Order: sequence, then C-alpha cells, then structure tokens
Amino acid sequence: MSNHFPNRDGREALLDRVQPAAEESRESESSPANGPDTKETGKLATSRRKILAISIAAVVIGIAGAYFVSNAFHYEDTDDAQVDGHIMPLSARVTGQVERVNFIEGQIVHAGDVMVIIDPEDYQVATDQAVANLVNAEATSASSHDSVPITSASAFSGLDSAQAAVEDAQAGVAAAKHDLEADQAELLQAKANSTKTDSDLGRYEPLVQKEDISRQQYDAAVAAAQANRAAVQSAEAIVAAGAQALDQAQAKLLQAKADLRNAQTAPQQVSLMSSRAKAADAQVLRSKAQLAQARLNLSYTIIRSPVTGIVGKKSVEVGQNVSIGQELLEVVPLDDIWVTANFKETQLKHMRPGQSVNVRVDAYGRTWKGHVTNLGGGTGSVFSLLPPENATGNYVKVVQREPVRIDFDRAATQDFNAEGLLKPGLSVEPDVRVR
Repeated sequence: MSNHFPNRDGREALLDRVQPAAEESRESESSPANGPDTKETGKLATSRRKILAISIAAVVIGIAGAYFVSNAFHYEDTDDAQVDGHIMPLSARVTGQVERVNFIEGQIVHAGDVMVIIDPEDYQVATDQAVANLVNAEATSASSHDSVPITSASAFSGLDSAQAAVEDAQAGVAAAKHDLEADQAELLQAKANSTKTDSDLGRYEPLVQKEDISRQQYDAAVAAAQANRAAVQSAEAIVAAGAQALDQAQAKLLQAKADLRNAQTAPQQVSLMSSRAKAADAQVLRSKAQLAQARLNLSYTIIRSPVTGIVGKKSVEVGQNVSIGQELLEVVPLDDIWVTANFKETQLKHMRPGQSVNVRVDAYGRTWKGHVTNLGGGTGSVFSLLPPENATGNYVKVVQREPVRIDFDRAATQDFNAEGLLKPGLSVEPDVRVR
C-alpha cells in the first residue's frame, strides 16, 4: 500500500497548497466589481460602441458611394490606352564602312550629338577630285573665250573650199542617178526573163508527168528558171547598191551644202563659239555644284541625332558595311508624345476636344495632367488589316472602340518629360472629365 498512496505528511502538505487557492476563488466571487450593476454598465457601453461604429461605417459607405456615383456621372475612363509617340529612324545617306558608334540602346541623346561615323576616306578623295574638276572647268572656260576670234578668221577662209566641194558632190549625185537607172533597167529585164522561164516550167511539169517530153528538157527548164531567179536577185542587189550609192552621194552633197552654209555664216559660227564659251562657264558652275555635293557626302559620313530623345533600337556595329537608306538606329523624341485612348462608342456622347484629363501611368503610379485633342476619324476595326463586312448575313452587333488623342499639359518654363519617364507603349488609364 505504501507504494501506491502518499503518507500522512504528504496529504497535509497537499491540503496546505489547495486551501489558499480556494479562499482566493471565494474572495474573487464575493468582490463588488463583479456585481450586477457593473455588468449592465459594460453591456451598455459595448452597445453604444457598436452603434457608433455602424454609424461611421454607414457614413463612409455613403460618402464613397456618392463619390463613385458622381465620378461615374462626370468622368469617363478606360484601361485600353497607351502612350504614343513618333519614332525617328536614322539611316545612312552614303555607303561605307562604320568606323565608330557612340551610343547604346536606351541612352538619352541630345540634338546634334554624333551617333555614327562612317569611314570618310573615299568621300575625301571624291572631294579632292571635284576640286580638280573645277580647276579644269575653269581652264576650259578661259580657252573657249580665247577661241572665239580664231573661229571668226577660219570661217571666212573656208568659203571657197566649201563651194568646190558642193560642185563635186552634185556631179557625184548625177553619176549615181545614171548608174541606178541602168541597174533598174537590167532588173526589169531579169524579171521578164524569170517570168518567162517560170511559165515554161509550169507548162513542162504536166508534160513530163505524161512523158510527152523528156526528163532532160524538164531539167533544163528548171535550171533556166532557177538561173533567171538568181539573176533577178542579183539585179535587185545591184539596184539596192546603186540606191545606197545615190543616197551616199546625196548625203555628201548635203554635207557639202551644209559646209557651204557654215562657211557663209561666219557671224553665226562666231556666235556659236561664244555660246560654247558660255557653256564652258556653265560647266564651271556644274563643277562647283559637284564639289558642293562631294562636300555634302563627306559631311554625311557623320550621323547626328536630329532631336533630343532616347535611343530605342540599335542595328549598327563597328565594321559594318552600310548602304544608302539602311536604318542604323531609332530615336524616340522625349517631348513629342501623346496618349491614344480607345474609348467605347457608348462613352463618347459627352466627350469633346479640350476637356481635361487625368492620366495615370501604370509603370510609375503617377498622374499627369492632359486634355482631349481630338477624336479619331473612325473606329479601330475600320483601320484594321481585315475590316468587318457587316453586309453579311451573320452580323453580330459589337460595341466598337474609337481612338481618342490626349495631349499632355506642358509648362512653358520647363522641359517636358526631361527625365524620359514617358515612353511610347506604356499603359495608362486616362480619366476624362466630360461634365
């Protein structure tokens, strides 16, 4: 038994520990703080607090509801909107090898900054050659002016020789005409002979088939017809040669007459030389223009940024061979941006140009001020790659969206978007005050 129950001393010690705890419990129950009046007061205070909390919540909900109702009535918003802007592609205006690239993608550049340098050696050589051509043109112009009096003297001295040449050419034309007439007569005779032999051959063919004549006679008729035909061709060639000789003689006569007229028009020849001198002067101007073009091409080897903006895309590397019109990079201007918001057609009833807009940019959680500039010329579906064909029988009405342009408000005393935060493509949520 002693192994399972505590001894007397242990029981007394346990009672000594339990009795004080029981006395404390009885004192707590008999305390006045837990009386009936105190409990009712606590319940009343709790009820008042609940009523106050419910009243505050109702007021907050009412204010929020009124705000949202007012906002829905006075504002139109959409999340189908983004920042738009012009993207300026910079391309090469000359061909050559890229010598230097002074930018990286995403870098902010300023107007006039050197972006790309193309090897200028070839264009420097072309410039030097243009300078030499200009010097040569100026020398030619001076020589042309000196030739004017020399031409005046030689024109009058050639008059006699030109007259003699005309007489010789006239004699040549007469002889060529005589030879041509003789050749034409021979051609007529050859044609007559050929016609006769062809007729004989036509009569001999049925006779030889009936063996009324010998084969030898028929072969002789065939040979005679072929010979006369060849004679006609030969006579035609002779006539053609004679006609060509006549043409050449007439051409010589025309040339001789032209030379005579040229010799008889010495004043006009002098005037011609004066015109040539003026043409030489024009060549000088042309050479100057070519020199200016060569210098322009040389300047085109340095490609500069036309605007202040951000480099959006880089497609050029050092050592690359580029050609005219090849795109090298794209620059996005910092100040030439706007918002394109695609509002539903049901939201456009009260929307007008000039209305104020709050533009919230998702990327930064910031809001910019702006205003409606204009409403688009048509819905987005009209300008899509495959516009709808509503004349078909399976038409389903769909609410359309129309692009609205919103421009940012800009202060005249500070640079707009100097930090480059607003970039094309960023999602925004415009809130247009329509009433």
